[in-house]
Amino acid sequence: MSSIDLDAPVNPGRRTALGMAAAAAGGLLAPGLASAAPSAGDVSPKVLRYAFRVAETGFDPAKLSDLYSRIITAHLFEGLYGYDYLAEPAKIKPLTAAALPEVSADFRVFTVKLKPGIFFTDDEAFGGKPRELVAQDYVYSIKRFADPANKSPAWGELEELRLVGLAEVREEALSKRTPFDYEREVAGLRALDRYTIRFEVREPQPRLVEFLAQGDLYGALAREVVERYGDQIPAHPVGTGPFKLVQWRRSSLVALERNPQYREVLYDAEPAADDAEGQAMLAKYKGRRLPLVDRVEVSIIEENQPRWLSFLNQQHDFIERVPEEFINIAMPGGKLAANLKHQGIQGYRTLYWDVVVTLYNMEHPVIGGYTPDKVALRRAINLGTNIQREISLGRRGQAIPAQAMEVPHTTGYDPKFKTEMSDFDPGRARALLDLYGYLDKDGDGWREMPDGSPLVLVKNTQPDQFTRGLEEIWQRDMQAIGLKVDLRIAKWPENLRTAQAGKAMIWDVASSSSQPDGQGALGRLYGPMSGGANLARFKNKQFDAIYDKMKALPDGPERLALFQEAKRIAVAYAPYKNHVHRYVTDMAHPWVQGYRRPVFHNDFWHYVDVDNSLKKA
Repeated sequence: MSSIDLDAPVNPGRRTALGMAAAAAGGLLAPGLASAAPSAGDVSPKVLRYAFRVAETGFDPAKLSDLYSRIITAHLFEGLYGYDYLAEPAKIKPLTAAALPEVSADFRVFTVKLKPGIFFTDDEAFGGKPRELVAQDYVYSIKRFADPANKSPAWGELEELRLVGLAEVREEALSKRTPFDYEREVAGLRALDRYTIRFEVREPQPRLVEFLAQGDLYGALAREVVERYGDQIPAHPVGTGPFKLVQWRRSSLVALERNPQYREVLYDAEPAADDAEGQAMLAKYKGRRLPLVDRVEVSIIEENQPRWLSFLNQQHDFIERVPEEFINIAMPGGKLAANLKHQGIQGYRTLYWDVVVTLYNMEHPVIGGYTPDKVALRRAINLGTNIQREISLGRRGQAIPAQAMEVPHTTGYDPKFKTEMSDFDPGRARALLDLYGYLDKDGDGWREMPDGSPLVLVKNTQPDQFTRGLEEIWQRDMQAIGLKVDLRIAKWPENLRTAQAGKAMIWDVASSSSQPDGQGALGRLYGPMSGGANLARFKNKQFDAIYDKMKALPDGPERLALFQEAKRIAVAYAPYKNHVHRYVTDMAHPWVQGYRRPVFHNDFWHYVDVDNSLKKA
């Protein structure tokens, strides 16, 4: 899955590392693989600096749904399992667990043993004493997602595991309006002893270990910390991970430093035998203690131009997702630009495991509903949206059309599957609107509702320049079929809250996978997840039945056939418009070494090295 051929065309199903060959003029060594050794007297801290393009929302795992906050929490908290940094395809391995789970033959009982001797970061909540990680910490942390007081957007995902007894405790708290009973033993979530956890589910869960590998959400949080800080938990994330939070200026700067209490964890991985890049990285770093860097500083720069310039000017060592408007300067023709290559800058292009969608609030009186006229309106909007123009102009070619919710590199994704989601047919769009009575009845150039009332598409959006460019393309598309648009501009976190509350009519959002299994993407349409993953609030009994059946089935032809059925229902009712799967290109200066974009997980900082000797004075 890794190529070191600088001039090779990019295969959409594989990742390519660019700039790996030595620069002819400067004689630069293959970045990330070899470098001049730092001098014996060099004790300068190794600091990784880069910028998020979207602000974080906080660091309480139970209250998170956004990617950028989860990147932070992935380095503070640890799940029972994690992903091998270099293995491709993805491979799950024990993290705080001593081994993979002991699993019953019917996939309903999972027993996990913890490694003893793992400690939380020191905190005042522990009264000045070392605090060891124990099985009960995971029991408590997972219960927090079920606590109605936390209003966890991830509860829907946890609920579908069907842990025996957990939903009942939640329902009792809701019905009686009493605090969630953390003391009550839940049969499906028990600490058998100090280091043993037992999970029991009502229905077979062949892929439960993938859930347990999401440390950014389901990592262990100590109860003493929650009780000490209460509502201030988002600012006091105390975990067992490789870093600790040392500075947070909301929507401005997040700084993490090496966790002094982090146990001895040595660099190890299992790259494929034919993965030359991965094998070289393993040879260089194997046996070194993690984390390799001392500090990570993350700025928030929402506008693309200053974020790009901050990288070029070496204010940042790394840029995650080169902005689309600069990609043809940075990588003309899919190759690293000569001037950047000469500086030793490294480029990494990946067909990302995400999908960009427009959500339509199915409970909104204008855009929502399941009657033929409402379905026709959404389908007309979809058919009138020019995805190819969005890709070529708005995204500078850095995407492919998305036919369904499933994302590349996951189960259920079929690159040959074709739907009308990628069709651009304004003639059909206008015909659908005419047929169902969406006509311009007052002659002002805009269509009205079938009853003659005003028809305005109210869309939430962000203020950054890139998003404005995309909205201009979409507005022109809608104007061409006679639909009036009103844009409501707010920052991304505010738009997320609005959508979660069911108050947004239309909003564009990207969804990425955190698991190899593609069923998670279908959660965007699963009725019980309405208001959480299912921001469109779509509810369909046939779809939900398919979804429930898929959970219990092992991977195979029968399950893949259900994926196809689920996709067709989604297209038929059109609660979303699937836009694209994006290519992402990351870049790093030559002193940032050992980077590889992680698949299905957000933690990589502790595997990356910074060679201060390569920095210019």
